[in-house]
Amino acid sequence: MNDTKPADAPENEPRLKHFPVPFFAVVMGLMGLTLALHSASYFYPAIGPLSTAVMWAGTGAFCVIALFYIAKAIKYPQAVYNEWHHPVRLAFFPAVSISILLIATAMLSHYPGAARGLWIIGTALQGVLTVAVVSGWISHRAFEVGQLTPAWFIPAVGNVVVPVAGAKLGYVELSWLFFSAGMVFWGILLTLVFNRLIFHNPIPGKLFPTLVILIAPPAVAFLAYVNLVGEIDSFARVLINIGYLFTILIVVQVPKIAKLPFALPWWALSFPIAAMTIASFLFARKTGSDAHQIIGLILLVVLVALVIKLVIRTALAIGRKEICVPE
Repeated sequence: MNDTKPADAPENEPRLKHFPVPFFAVVMGLMGLTLALHSASYFYPAIGPLSTAVMWAGTGAFCVIALFYIAKAIKYPQAVYNEWHHPVRLAFFPAVSISILLIATAMLSHYPGAARGLWIIGTALQGVLTVAVVSGWISHRAFEVGQLTPAWFIPAVGNVVVPVAGAKLGYVELSWLFFSAGMVFWGILLTLVFNRLIFHNPIPGKLFPTLVILIAPPAVAFLAYVNLVGEIDSFARVLINIGYLFTILIVVQVPKIAKLPFALPWWALSFPIAAMTIASFLFARKTGSDAHQIIGLILLVVLVALVIKLVIRTALAIGRKEICVPE
């Protein structure tokens, strides 16, 4: 998935036609930062207003991106069809429903009525996209091993995002349904992805940052599970520590990631780190663990710095017309 313009690309190619669905990963990153700041405000109350500001920035970004993508769908339906049948970008479509669910979760404490409505919309869309994406995976269309990347975790992550707000809204059984689906697909995809990473060619450089998505499923599953059962039990500890394990594995890869040129998949770095930050603060709040509070604070500092850098790099790339170009 290239986001830089090839030398022989037509100069008059409509940019809207190439507006990519991975742009919704920007919203996931911003809303992840919102929820991380909100979690940190329990320990550092001064952070609260910043969380609200980022929430509105993320909501605004979603509206703008959604309008552009709807315009693309209306004017260039074939381009959307092609993107749906793209082996990598297919997995990014649930980023739309995840973004809506994250906005609902962020608004829950401020605007519960709006949050409920958004959660219902996001959950319905997530269910439809899960069935559609998985059906696309198991259809007669053949996928090559090299087309499998950690981005395929996105639909599974979306399912375990549902209970984070769903349990608080009272949709307990529905939340368990989505949690169960997410856990099943996480286990299946984890096996497939590690088979691809160990026994096949390395992930292409532009998509290498998606490796960070490995952190997201256990971190979000921890948040969902704790919201469902209301306490930190043995299984919750297993989930958060799996998240820490993957975080350590990713830290080792940071020097390689840092050398790569910027592209939209870099936004895949933000949400998993945000999820791990939120999980750490939740564990600290529930158990009184100072160690987890410190881990959460360190991760929050890294997350803030990362999102600021991503926003700047994205703005520069848009200004240089390096995004929304033909592959």
